[in-house]
Amino acid sequence: MSRIGRLPITVPAGVEVNVSGQEVSVKGPKGELSHTVPSPIEVSLSEGTLTVGRPNDERESRSLHGLTRTLVSNMIVGVTEGYKKNLEIVGTGYRVQAKGSDLEFALGYSHPVAVKAPEGITLTVDSPTKLSVAGINKQQVGEVAATIRKLRKPDPYKGKGIRYAGEIIRRKVGKAGK
Repeated sequence: MSRIGRLPITVPAGVEVNVSGQEVSVKGPKGELSHTVPSPIEVSLSEGTLTVGRPNDERESRSLHGLTRTLVSNMIVGVTEGYKKNLEIVGTGYRVQAKGSDLEFALGYSHPVAVKAPEGITLTVDSPTKLSVAGINKQQVGEVAATIRKLRKPDPYKGKGIRYAGEIIRRKVGKAGK
C-alpha cells in the first residue's frame, strides 16, 4: 500500500467537496478547483474525510494512488490558503515594475520584457528587485514562476538574474589570473 496514498484527507470547515464519478471538485473561500481522477483510482467522501483507494496492486494503480491523493490534497490547501512563490532579481540595473496586473522587467536586454498575468494568478511587486506569484493552483503558480525565472536565469559566474527567494546559486570560478 502506498504510504502517501492511504493517508486520509481531512476537509476543513468552509470547504465544499463534491465527488461525482471520476470528477472531484473543491470549493472554498479563495475559489474553486476540479480534477478528473484516472480510471483505476476511486475517491470517496465520508464524514468530512476523503479517502483515495485503488482496486488492485498493478503497477499503474500503485503509481497513480499517491499522486491522486497529493493532487486532491493540494486542491484543498489551494482553496483555503493558496500558494505563493517569491522571486528576487539580482544585478545592476535589473528591476521589475507593475503595469496594471502585468509586469515589465528591465533585465539588461535592449528592450523591456512584458509578462501578462494568466487568469487565476496574481503578480505583485514588493520592491524593484522582489516580486511574488500567488494563486490557488499549485501547478500553475510554479509554472508561472518558472517562466519568469527563465527570462534571465541566474548566471553561474556573477550570480546575476532572476532566482527564487532563498535559492542558492552554485558559483563557478572565473578565469585564472596571474
